[in-house]
Amino acid sequence: MTTILVTGGTGTLGRLVTERLRADGHEVRVLSRHSRPYAVDLREGGPGLHAALTGVDTVVHCASTPRGGDEKAAAQLIAAARRAGVRHLVYISIVGVDRVPFGYYKAKLAVERLVADSGLGWTVLRATQFHDLVLQVLEALARVPVLVLPAGVSDQPVEVAEVADRLAELAAGAPAGRVEDMAGPEVRTVESLARAYLKASGKRRRVVNLPLFGAAYRAFRAGGHLAPERAVGKGTFEEFLTARARGAR
Repeated sequence: MTTILVTGGTGTLGRLVTERLRADGHEVRVLSRHSRPYAVDLREGGPGLHAALTGVDTVVHCASTPRGGDEKAAAQLIAAARRAGVRHLVYISIVGVDRVPFGYYKAKLAVERLVADSGLGWTVLRATQFHDLVLQVLEALARVPVLVLPAGVSDQPVEVAEVADRLAELAAGAPAGRVEDMAGPEVRTVESLARAYLKASGKRRRVVNLPLFGAAYRAFRAGGHLAPERAVGKGTFEEFLTARARGAR
């Protein structure tokens, strides 16, 4: 068994990865901005990051934010990991980061390149969007009487627990480079996902599909973020909504 550091280990994905690894008998350290004893802002680095990495064999890098700073955080982590003698860096990325010119995707692709050029043994897994994120977006859009959606866009959401299982498996193995993408079981129009959410939540909203503009929208509409040939996920969006409703009772 190895000592593994999970960055973003209190987040939606990182928490589940931590649970899987500990269940398999690994010693797991959780790094996040507020999780002691390894409360570290990766963008700043410093002695706390060095302490978190001391004696670590593998790092699973789940920490990420669309608010910016991912590249700086990755550079700090990689430099510290090299100094600590880490042998394996596992990074979770997003399907389509090389095809969709969206700001957050560009940052994820830049981090992929930093990981590949790090001099460490590395593994990168790209996954489609989690059911949880789709739900968060739809909940936000449904706060007003008219639910406005991007016309002509589909999605292929995947169950986060399944991605956590795969990341834990990769972390326990040898560095593998970029592995095959992981996508959800169904390519669905955004409208069909929205209507499934409305039905499950009991909300009544008028649904309007609105054409947008720009290169990122065109790439999403063309399916640059989808991987129908890698539909290896099992859980559907409806199953996710049902399980969430049961858990809320």
